[in-house]
Amino acid sequence: MKNHFIIIIASLLIGTSCQSQKQPSNTILSLSDKKATSETKTLYKNLNTLSQKGFLFGHQDDLAYGVKWKYEDGRSDVKDVAGDYPAVYGWDIAGLENDKPNNIDGVPFAKMKQYIIEANARGGISTISWHFDNPATGKDAWNNVPNSLKTILPGAENHKKYTSWLDKAATFFLSLKDKNGKNIPILFRPFHELTGGWFWWGKGNCTPEEFKTAWKFTFDYLQKKGVHNLIYVYNTGSFGSEADFLANYPGDNYADILSFDTYQNNDDPNGEKFINEVQKQFKILNEICKLKNKPMALAEAGYEAVPDPKWWTGTLLKAIGDYKISYVLLWRNHGWQEKEQKMHYYAPFSGQVSEKDFVDFYNLDRTIFEKDIQKKLK
Repeated sequence: MKNHFIIIIASLLIGTSCQSQKQPSNTILSLSDKKATSETKTLYKNLNTLSQKGFLFGHQDDLAYGVKWKYEDGRSDVKDVAGDYPAVYGWDIAGLENDKPNNIDGVPFAKMKQYIIEANARGGISTISWHFDNPATGKDAWNNVPNSLKTILPGAENHKKYTSWLDKAATFFLSLKDKNGKNIPILFRPFHELTGGWFWWGKGNCTPEEFKTAWKFTFDYLQKKGVHNLIYVYNTGSFGSEADFLANYPGDNYADILSFDTYQNNDDPNGEKFINEVQKQFKILNEICKLKNKPMALAEAGYEAVPDPKWWTGTLLKAIGDYKISYVLLWRNHGWQEKEQKMHYYAPFSGQVSEKDFVDFYNLDRTIFEKDIQKKLK
């Protein structure tokens, strides 16, 4: 009788243990920066909440310029079409490392700061990437000379130069304050598209261990400088497996959002390759994020000139599918060039062929723009 009782209890305990392993955790890990500001913690929590209700729509350089205009206060191609701003604004601080007044795309840093402050006051969210120059050669980010990243590691020849760059980035991040003097939270996406070989920090130009060391040093140094308003976004280009995505991953204590970038190309007019690639990658990333309890995002995407009139509710929506993602960011509308220079845009503008479909996309319950954020959080 006693043995039978023990067997019953053991069976119950084993059953409970197995059952608990089947239940996925819905708890998002706390931010990797343990000294993150309360505003930054709140944004991270809100991003998770919002991802259960839809996905945030983002656009690079949205407030700075668009098709046939630049630096017009309050203007946005997205707002011209949909009557609302994006929920997420993308910016890049390349040029800051060399004390330039304007970034890589010609946006004055003073204006960028103004736009980030204005967006935050309306409830919008800003994300920042950094196409910084190759520290080993002095050339641009696309100067993908192997072993360049190795030179910024502690003790290496360009380490002091790199720390001076981080000092300038820290000063910029800490200058972003709201009307109450609080630091504005930023989604920081350093060393982006790391699985591609086109940047000096990319695949083939450094070892996974070198990359991890550079990432961890960057993370630790910025916090040492008092920067605690960053949510760190780990970002790859295309990847084919979990191992591929995680090859350079610095660890759960050094990243907050997991993401990738994928664009539709002109050799794929129907978007089938794009849809299949994004779906394949979300399937892999979704499993990784469930295990790590972290949000995921499509941090850069688009189809240049958006020639497909149904691209938004057709291709992009199908690519995202039913996956719960934090945000998708479309690349910039560099369409103010004069004379015969080529337009370079990824979001619609008034009169553009996909304008009507974008409005339909905007009106979907799943798509979250700036005005929707507070409604969805209630």
